[in-house]
Amino acid sequence: MSDALSIVLLVLVIVLAVAFVALLLRSHSTLLKNQQAVEDAENKANELVASAKRETDSIKKEADLSIKESKRQQRDEIEAEFKEERKELKDTEKRLAQREEQLDRKDDLLTRKEQSLDSKETNLQKKTDTMNHREAELSKIEEKKHAELERVAQLSKDDAKNIILTETRDGLTHEMAGMIRTAEEKANREADTKAKNIISLAVQRLSSDSIAEQTVTVVALPDEGMKGRIIGREGRNIRTFEGLTGVDVIIDDTPEAVVLSGFDPIRREIARMTLEQLVKDGRIHPARIEELVAKNRKEIDRKIREYGEAAAFEVGAHTLHPDLMKIMGRLHFRTSYGQNVLDHSIEVANLAGLLAGEIGENVTLAKRAGFLHDIGKALDHEVEGSHVEIGTELARKYKENPIVINAIASHHNDTEPNSVIAVLVAAADALSAARPGARRESVENYIKRLQNLEEISNSFNGVKTAYALQAGREVRVMVQPDKISDDKIVVLAHDIKTRIENEMDYPGNIKVTVIREMRASDTAK
Repeated sequence: MSDALSIVLLVLVIVLAVAFVALLLRSHSTLLKNQQAVEDAENKANELVASAKRETDSIKKEADLSIKESKRQQRDEIEAEFKEERKELKDTEKRLAQREEQLDRKDDLLTRKEQSLDSKETNLQKKTDTMNHREAELSKIEEKKHAELERVAQLSKDDAKNIILTETRDGLTHEMAGMIRTAEEKANREADTKAKNIISLAVQRLSSDSIAEQTVTVVALPDEGMKGRIIGREGRNIRTFEGLTGVDVIIDDTPEAVVLSGFDPIRREIARMTLEQLVKDGRIHPARIEELVAKNRKEIDRKIREYGEAAAFEVGAHTLHPDLMKIMGRLHFRTSYGQNVLDHSIEVANLAGLLAGEIGENVTLAKRAGFLHDIGKALDHEVEGSHVEIGTELARKYKENPIVINAIASHHNDTEPNSVIAVLVAAADALSAARPGARRESVENYIKRLQNLEEISNSFNGVKTAYALQAGREVRVMVQPDKISDDKIVVLAHDIKTRIENEMDYPGNIKVTVIREMRASDTAK
């Protein structure tokens, strides 16, 4: 047993010894391998360092070469620039030398001219002194001559001057009268027949209706009891109606009718529409009146726009600004001397277009100018200024053609027309206003115009009496034959015509006839 155990122990010892030896051998082998790996790594590192050093040396050499090449190129460029600058400097020095030579020559020339001018100035001073001396001598001689003439003629200088001026004025008056007569005869011969033919053709080709002015509107009622309902309790309804519409309601003994009175046709139209609707509806009280007035104001605004658009399309002004169309529509409710202004504007546009066509002018532009010539009348109750000024400003505001603006400004001769179209518009306006039945005046305005014509004519020296005839279309002036000569009556007719044009507003033309032993006529246009 003990031997077996000993053998086992020996075997274990041997196994352990063998294992230990094997372990030692393995560790030694691993150590050898590691040492070999380290040596290999060191060798590779040395090779990489050597290779990197070689590449570094190569790159450094290339960089040195590149730097040297760049320096060489820069040196060459700088040398080239220096050469170019030296060349430019030499050229500049050469030009400066030439300029210096030129300046020297000019300086010499100016010196010579200065010497010459000094010499001339000295001569001029001598001549001036001589002239002053001679002028003084001539003045003395002139005074002696005047004194001798006054002594011989027994007239003072002022008396002689007055005689000469009087004779000169009489002679010029005679020549002026002759020139006026000659110019009038020539103009009449050349223009009268042609103008009459053009105007007659234009008028014959245009057919227009006349519309009378109204300041009242009659509204029919179904029965007399409706008048009481319109008045309302204690006049409440009628006061509300008049306050909202701005027109007067006249309820009198006229059977089954009331009268709306007002000078604003738009307000009167709104009142008529409102009253007719109230009568038809039967509900008449302040709230209903206020509702209908507001509704009809919108309705009349729509109608105004429609009237303006229709009129613009009728005359071919399709490109007119919408605001101008609406303003023109207001003229449907505006009258002037009994003539509807919108119809008058359409008529003037058509006449101006026909006249322009006869003489070869722009028909479209003439019709546009004629259509807009009285646009200021739509706002003359709301804006300060004459309708000409208002219309001109409106046309400028909406950037109308300058010819149209001038036609509006000059159609009453407030400014000078600067185009043929402006003259045609003024002529068409006069034709539309002056044709029979187109306009009528109130008795007050008619009498006032006649009085103004006679007062202007009687204000001139030498006028004996003056009479306004043919409803103010002509004024005849009787002169005193001992104060006004035959030549002077032509000038007097022209002066009266000018005063009438400058101081009066009138439709159409006024003929001025001055009568002495002969007659001379002129027409204010």
